[in-house]
Amino acid sequence: MTSSCGPVTKQGQRCDGASINNLLTKTRGNMPLQNRINPDGEICRSSARGMLMGNRGCLHNEAREIVSRSKRDAWVTCLIEFKNIKRIVMDAGKYTELFFLDEATALAAGHRPCATCRRDRYDAFLAAWSDGNRNGEKVLAGEVDKQMKLDRAPGARVETPSIMGLPNGVIVKQSSTGNWYLKWGDNLYMWSFDGYGLSQPISAVTGPFVVLTPACTIKALQRGYRVEVHPSITASEVIAAHG
Repeated sequence: MTSSCGPVTKQGQRCDGASINNLLTKTRGNMPLQNRINPDGEICRSSARGMLMGNRGCLHNEAREIVSRSKRDAWVTCLIEFKNIKRIVMDAGKYTELFFLDEATALAAGHRPCATCRRDRYDAFLAAWSDGNRNGEKVLAGEVDKQMKLDRAPGARVETPSIMGLPNGVIVKQSSTGNWYLKWGDNLYMWSFDGYGLSQPISAVTGPFVVLTPACTIKALQRGYRVEVHPSITASEVIAAHG
């Protein structure tokens, strides 16, 4: 597997779902398209595959080159297959299909579940988000998107020496190495586009850490939103983490 995160070159969409068989369509020279997202929210090239698709608007030009990081406040995550709808990846003038290892990665990057193709997850997320951020008052998607835009900004991320109190599903970056880790139970799992590495006790990985998952999303996790993670974390570890 190869991956790289290139710079954006110079120069509001509804989710209609997708069934995409060739997720990582190649550009000329057999190079993967720049359409994979890492936990920092960067748009990268990778030959690995992911569990979810995402949408930030149309970010590419007619040559299928990324020219913008975002074209909308609502950053969403979608099912890769939905109602057998077919899409051409990075079709001219259409929204840019982005891909994530799993939901934990998407949340860290600042995305939320789509209300169309992931309705049950959307409802659960908004309910937990409301409990954690608005004392249970009803919130609209636009309010959530506005706050998530603020909280996913690089300047809003905080560095901390300890991550013991963070909920399952949060992704942090080790300041000294730049490595990303998923916090799950009492362990950390190093993140890659291919999946998670072997578990390490939190105490075995030295801080400080930058917390990537937006603050408002962490509050939703603390109020019971259960993150879907890549199967490289075994079923037994998932069960153990939830007790």
